[in-house]
Amino acid sequence: MAAGKDLEIGDGKAKKKKLLIIIVAAVVLAVGAVVAVLMMSGGSSEPAPAAVGAQSTVATDPNALAAKGTALYVSMPRPFIFNVPGASKDRLVQIKVQLLVRGSNNEETAKVHIPLIESTLLRNFSTSNAEELITVEGKESLKKKALKDVQEALTGVAGSEVVEEVLFTGFVMQ
Repeated sequence: MAAGKDLEIGDGKAKKKKLLIIIVAAVVLAVGAVVAVLMMSGGSSEPAPAAVGAQSTVATDPNALAAKGTALYVSMPRPFIFNVPGASKDRLVQIKVQLLVRGSNNEETAKVHIPLIESTLLRNFSTSNAEELITVEGKESLKKKALKDVQEALTGVAGSEVVEEVLFTGFVMQ
């Protein structure tokens, strides 16, 4: 009989420990959920003015940035995949591109003219060669030429340059 009472007391302590562990785990999960909700809902969807100023190489005056509009990014729907000639063999290149535009009007204009932009970029990219694309300078030169060509194409159809910068967000060459 004494052995039976010891087992009941032992089982009670084990149950209390399990209950305590469950309560602590529930509290930790609740705190984590509250923190996650606060982090997701507390931030603004627009970048901070300091971040916008850091991204702009054209103007550093806050009033000039406000006049130009908020920096927005337009993603090309698919990466550009093309072949380039190399010294020993041809290479396959994949470039993911985003466009930096200012203001929602320019964003909408860029989205409307994505087929024109894609065609212009592909034509631009296909004129390069592997030796150029291996170097950082070659990639920068390609971006500058791509920006110039896209701005010229958009000026012809939209009446303004629309795109401020062409950004390579992914670059793979095999």
